[in-house]
Amino acid sequence: MHIREFDYELPPELIAQQPAEKRDESSMLMLDPLRPVPDEFPVLPFHRLPDFLKPGDAVVFNDTRVIPARLFAGKSTGAKIEILLLSQECPGRWKAYVRNMRRLRDGEEMELFAGDSPSGLRIRFEGRTPDGSGIVSFDPDRTGEILTRCGHLPLPPYIRRPDARADAERYQTVYAAVPGAVAAPTAGLHFTPKVLETLKEKGVRQIRLTLHVGAGTFKPVEAERIEDHAMHSERFVFSPEAADELNEIRRKGGRILAVGTTSLRTLESCVDENGIFRPREGDTDIFIYPPYKIRSADMLLTNFHLPKSTLLMLVSAFAGMNPIRAAYRFAIRKKLRFFSYGDCMLIQNRI
Repeated sequence: MHIREFDYELPPELIAQQPAEKRDESSMLMLDPLRPVPDEFPVLPFHRLPDFLKPGDAVVFNDTRVIPARLFAGKSTGAKIEILLLSQECPGRWKAYVRNMRRLRDGEEMELFAGDSPSGLRIRFEGRTPDGSGIVSFDPDRTGEILTRCGHLPLPPYIRRPDARADAERYQTVYAAVPGAVAAPTAGLHFTPKVLETLKEKGVRQIRLTLHVGAGTFKPVEAERIEDHAMHSERFVFSPEAADELNEIRRKGGRILAVGTTSLRTLESCVDENGIFRPREGDTDIFIYPPYKIRSADMLLTNFHLPKSTLLMLVSAFAGMNPIRAAYRFAIRKKLRFFSYGDCMLIQNRI
């Protein structure tokens, strides 16, 4: 399948640069792929989500927490180097994206900045990896101090502003619990404690899994044939308790709503051909694109995704390509907000 099948034109002003004033007042486009593809789609405030769930259904959340993974360091020459921590190889040693890496020598030490001032904390560039990333290290006993004093929240590249104090709250889900992500599971950003309480009162089960979203989520697909794309890998944990709960819900006829593409990728990595969930933890590089058949979820809550992205391919597999194209055309016409801080869609599974 050619990459142009997943391209579209998006006016730059529709890329949300700030979150909605209130999380649960963002817009939610409703898409049912089993109905004829319409020209118009219902759009509701997000806080109406519980209206579309019933007792015995389940909502699956990714409870990863974004770490302040963007660091700035100074060379002895005065040059400033930007570092984005990607994943911890072992205590104190990280795989990282290092801007202007060619200017660094293996073993070179730098001083980290806390705001605009030198912090007295050191980081060492260890070398390059075959995939073009870098390896950096620092005192593992000072990891918390380094991230707290020197770290910046790693906002996506299409948000054209520095991170602000408000992002420390708004670029986290209200249920974030397990530190490790360098990007937020953005479909979850719409939930508030009130919406979660409404779901609980209605008898809708809330189930947690963890997938640490990596910077690869923003990696463009460069291959002309999408089948030739090398999918990035992300670490996840899907517990025996979560598997048992979802299997019980399925047996009793309940529906499963996956909150975001990260939850869905994890579920699809842990469900067998008969729809039975199995506990797992490790890394997944599952690449979901049409005509892949989703087995794990009946509904998907997701934001609007970048052109030519693996996330757009995933939602096209879930809903079908023509319904997604129609929904995106409508969203652009109605000036809905796109990407991480934007609006969302509630999609029924077409299977």
